Amino acid sequence: MSPRDVQQDLEDQFNDVVSRLQSKQFFQSDWDIASFAIFFTFVGMILMLIILVLIRCFCCCCCDDEPRRMKVGVDNFALA
Repeated sequence: MSPRDVQQDLEDQFNDVVSRLQSKQFFQSDWDIASFAIFFTFVGMILMLIILVLIRCFCCCCCDDEPRRMKVGVDNFALA
């Protein structure tokens, strides 16, 4: 692609975004709505996993008062 084609493509996309913002019609089809919902579901799941990891880290740091269980039994070195 020539730089002129890329520039024209970017201008077309920018004009499309501006026209959607002016018309206050962000979604033109059902696919737009579905992709928007899938994207925010993905972002929400990532944020939830980060929060769970942080809770686990802070909980383990605060709750180290309990003694750890001692290992009972014999290691099977044949499986190692």
